[in-house]
Amino acid sequence: QVQLAESGGGLAQAGDSLRLSCADSGRTFSSYAVGWFRQAPGKEREFVAGISWSGAHTLYAESVKGRFTISRDNAKNTVYLQMNSLKPEDTALYYCAASVYAGSVSTRLSDYHYWGQGTQVSVSS
Repeated sequence: QVQLAESGGGLAQAGDSLRLSCADSGRTFSSYAVGWFRQAPGKEREFVAGISWSGAHTLYAESVKGRFTISRDNAKNTVYLQMNSLKPEDTALYYCAASVYAGSVSTRLSDYHYWGQGTQVSVSS
């Protein structure tokens, strides 16, 4: 059973950096691709970044490309999202999710089977 827990969210100013972590208490986390999604108030949940099980493949939304970096440490059952040059429009509830389609990265919410509870990121101008 995959149980995901996000951490690292908080308040930031424009231009600051934050690092989100997504940890799994199970022993099979390395068998899953992992994605980060976010949802701002009144908006649909959207794909932010994803990484395949080995880390060989990554994918980013255009809005975060060049500012965010996704990585994983399978020995620690943890995936990270390094967020640099934060903007007020990055304000949202950030979720990590795991997909059994481990070898590739999907942007579709329906391809992810396990979800965390989310961590809030708020960026002021």
